[in-house]
Amino acid sequence: MSKLIILTGVTRGLGRAMTEEFIRLGHTVLGCGRSTSPIQELSRQYAPPHAFEALDVASDDQVQRWAEKVLPTHGAPDLLINNAAIINKNAPLWKVSARDFSEVIDVNIKGVANVIRHFAPAMIARQSGVIVNFSSGWGRSTDAEVAPYCATKWAIEGLTQALAQELPPGMAAVPLNPGVINTEMLQSAFGSSASAYPAAEEWAKTAVPFLLKLSSKDNGKPLTAHG
Repeated sequence: MSKLIILTGVTRGLGRAMTEEFIRLGHTVLGCGRSTSPIQELSRQYAPPHAFEALDVASDDQVQRWAEKVLPTHGAPDLLINNAAIINKNAPLWKVSARDFSEVIDVNIKGVANVIRHFAPAMIARQSGVIVNFSSGWGRSTDAEVAPYCATKWAIEGLTQALAQELPPGMAAVPLNPGVINTEMLQSAFGSSASAYPAAEEWAKTAVPFLLKLSSKDNGKPLTAHG
């Protein structure tokens, strides 16, 4: 059965790879990303019912307008995936500027809350659907020079498990560690050693089927999807 997927951060990395794999498997993707050019490219590549919107999840107003645009035409999603995230440039915490720290918080935590705020009510009204908030290995452990990113992913673990306690029966909220994948974000932290890890496209081949199988039985469980 074809599923409707809301997916943030579709312009690159894991988001782009998941988009292509979900569509290849016959599912409908409504995606967003901050970069206009890749969004236009996705829109040309994938015709309706797929739809892609350029917006910043850190803006509650922009997310609200997106939800008001797609929910009446497509209905509530079966799978809502908060994938969009950014990472600080490697630096000790005291050398991360207030502006850079705030940007990581705004996208990685507030962005997730904004998307849930505007899409979850339709799912709750239907009493079905799975919300997956992407965490990280650094949401369950830590490392030097990525303290802002670690803080946001630890927050996602707590936020998601609290959300899981608020949802009605038939739904699930899952904090998901995608594993270590060679993306631009990993390259930012790991440098050239990121190449030792699987590419996003390789990861998506196993991660997407894993995501599609999640159900209410997984509510509140911190899971890991290794590629």
